[in-house]
Amino acid sequence: MLRAQKAKVVEDLHAVFSDTAVVVVTHYQGLTVAEATELRRRIRESGGRFRVVKNRLTKRALAGTPYEGIADLFSGPTAIAWADDPVAAPKAVCDFAKKNEKLKVVGGALGETVLDAEAVKALAALPSLDELRAKLIALIQTPASRLVGVLQAPGGQLARVLAARGEQG
Repeated sequence: MLRAQKAKVVEDLHAVFSDTAVVVVTHYQGLTVAEATELRRRIRESGGRFRVVKNRLTKRALAGTPYEGIADLFSGPTAIAWADDPVAAPKAVCDFAKKNEKLKVVGGALGETVLDAEAVKALAALPSLDELRAKLIALIQTPASRLVGVLQAPGGQLARVLAARGEQG
């Protein structure tokens, strides 16, 4: 790789580390091309990205970003997954790692907080941002629908009483 290409890779990775919400570091040794493609597809569907990285260049790119603390995780055949949703990349990587033992989660970071493999798995177990939004909307709408039902009940009772009086007289 030429020096200019290396500088471009470092620059691109630095931009990723400066702007993303979560980074997951993995070892991918033994993954076939088809498996890696499937992993990339799953992560992309969840709103994230997956990239095989060169350790030396990645360590250079980490300098000056909130993710400097994960530099020690970069040894061996390393790849990273990242996303703007703090749960998306960890969830996609951990789901894939459960089915394919060749992919190993090494650790990661959420902002400046360094995560070990167990913390990444715990983060993956949380509901995604979209799921949380749906639950919040459901919670907000529930009292409103109950209020409408309570307000309509007296009117319906009054109408039934009047209808009964009309039938009697």
